Amino acid sequence: MPTGPKGEKRPADVVGAAVKVMKIATGEIEEEYADEGKNKAAQELGRMGGKARAKSISPERRAEIARKAAITRWENKSK
Repeated sequence: MPTGPKGEKRPADVVGAAVKVMKIATGEIEEEYADEGKNKAAQELGRMGGKARAKSISPERRAEIARKAAITRWENKSK
């Protein structure tokens, strides 16, 4: 049986798949997702990490990191 982008079950026939997608798009049914097995609290902390780090680093240090990243990107383009 075919699977959707997150591993959910989909109908194997074209018409059945089209009907399921139409029902999801119109809100007639909710698409069910499998639990990814990740800790929700850890996911929330991970989302906050970049913002917290950006606040704690000085503007000069951020510029230094950005310069280094740009140099690395351009070095990789020539290879």
